[in-house]
Amino acid sequence: MLKLVAATKNKGKLEEFRRLLDGLPVEVISWAEVCAELDVEETGTTFEENAFLKADAICQASGLPAFADDSGLCIDALDGAPGVYTARYGAEILGAGAVDDDRMDLALKRMEGIPKEKRTARFVSAICCVFPDGKRLQCRGVCEGYIGFSKAGSGGFGYDPIFYVGEKSFAEMSGGEKDSISHRGKAMLNFKKELALLV
Repeated sequence: MLKLVAATKNKGKLEEFRRLLDGLPVEVISWAEVCAELDVEETGTTFEENAFLKADAICQASGLPAFADDSGLCIDALDGAPGVYTARYGAEILGAGAVDDDRMDLALKRMEGIPKEKRTARFVSAICCVFPDGKRLQCRGVCEGYIGFSKAGSGGFGYDPIFYVGEKSFAEMSGGEKDSISHRGKAMLNFKKELALLV
């Protein structure tokens, strides 16, 4: 059984990772279990760069293979924002104590008056897995959708309540329903296929 460190402190993401890698002979353990004190600065300008920075730092600190997902929401009407700054969106206005609800409210406010057909957006996920021997796996997934006019649903995490595919927000979908179409679901499916060849 391969021990694989998931480079996330987000419990929702960790649960998704475990669900999506189910069936492989791997034990997904969290960042907090191996090097909780490690802090990785996400200085990359792309999702791929940030995923590598996290996975590489944790692999080096733990001596175990580690994988990271860097993902974000890209809204066309906001010139691709929040993009790689999704988790820190609006910090200059909202302050350091901002939570997901604050960031969603800010995005919705900035999109007031924009009609549905111009509210197109996509979630992007880049996954990087780094092994102690230097081997690296990289995968990407994209899910197209649009930004709703209000939050809906209580599932998921992050910006899920305002990101819609069809008539439902991600937060209104079951875990399995979301996994089958989501950016992370697609990236993880590719990652699972590549990882299966190594384990």
